[in-house]
Amino acid sequence: MSVETEDPDRPERGVRRRHLLFGGAAAGLGALAAAGTQLAGSGTLTETPAGALDANGSETVPFFGARQAGIGTDAQAHGVFIALDLRPGTTAERIKALLKLLSDDAAKLTRGKAALADTEGELALRPARLTVTFGFGPALVDAVAPRRRPSWLTDLPAFSVDRLVPEFSGGDLLLQICADDPLTVAHAQRMLLKDSRSFTTLRWVQTGFRRAYGTEKPGTTMRNLFGQVDGTTNPSPGTESFEKVVYGNAQTQPWIENGTSLVIRRISMNLDKWDELDRTGREESVGRKLTNGAPLTGNNEHDEPDFTALNPVGFPIIAEFSHLRRARPKDQTQQIFRRAFNYDAAPASGAMSDSGLIFVSYQTDVKRQYIPIQRRLDELDLLNEWTTPVGSAVFAIPPGCEPGGFVGEQLFAA
Repeated sequence: MSVETEDPDRPERGVRRRHLLFGGAAAGLGALAAAGTQLAGSGTLTETPAGALDANGSETVPFFGARQAGIGTDAQAHGVFIALDLRPGTTAERIKALLKLLSDDAAKLTRGKAALADTEGELALRPARLTVTFGFGPALVDAVAPRRRPSWLTDLPAFSVDRLVPEFSGGDLLLQICADDPLTVAHAQRMLLKDSRSFTTLRWVQTGFRRAYGTEKPGTTMRNLFGQVDGTTNPSPGTESFEKVVYGNAQTQPWIENGTSLVIRRISMNLDKWDELDRTGREESVGRKLTNGAPLTGNNEHDEPDFTALNPVGFPIIAEFSHLRRARPKDQTQQIFRRAFNYDAAPASGAMSDSGLIFVSYQTDVKRQYIPIQRRLDELDLLNEWTTPVGSAVFAIPPGCEPGGFVGEQLFAA
């Protein structure tokens, strides 16, 4: 039966399906109770007509398609990244059952519909451009088809600036949930975790934000908590450059065609120490003007930097140690697509802040595109004085799916 045509108001089918997926009497009884709750509330759970909603609250991003949403999609205001670990002994068949269940959930939630046995279905009615993107870690691919794991799907090499902690590193299955409404994100997170708990354990959660919807014009480059524009050189979705960077032809495994790779790095930013630096020092460390993100040799954000330009005393205007210069590749194949979010967590006792950047990049090949950039930053980038990577993970992003299918089904193909 196609996912698109399943009727959430038919609890008998839902009970049988979840009972089979979870494979136990206790799980079956839990599903029965959940389905019964939904049935009992079926007289009050009604969908508000789309025209009665504000334009953004009712806006949807298609879940089905050749590629997963949430990559080329205009970045939403809120995002949560969740890493799950497979329970010991989880088989390929159990992983398939999990992915079918989560794909079903995501397809419904992104359309503004209650997921199967959703006991808080009213919270699903405002999708607000909700996207759910799935990523596979090395252990998940190895559990299904180890010979099909791409060579780049492994931990990043150690960098001298890293101070990684296990609480924000690694993982077998990634759930990237983004929307313009934080309540929508929270509800989707709850539903997906509820349906994952018989298969996985929670490894880490990272919650981030950008400007609230409507604060700036669409397409405006985000700013991080240092006040810098972040992602100026991104290729634009829909362009040939974007296709090459994110969905290029260097894939080593057929199952990931129309898929890509994701690197996620949690970067702690010392805002208190940054406060001690004057404006000139901040701009020189970045290589860009804080006002509009223009390179120090230009007037507008997207002006090409002139790395040969010298100041009156003969030094480069854009210093060798600046972030702009270290991040800008001479080899144009070393490009990535950034889709980062800020974070501002509760500080530890005695600290003033715990803030930073959830750096997220997509690229065809991690080894060929991302690692050379990070090595240059590791060697000299002056921003390392104020930033510390504390989390790191790499995931394969499989292609999308069509109605009746599930994300990752190509990995299971004979």
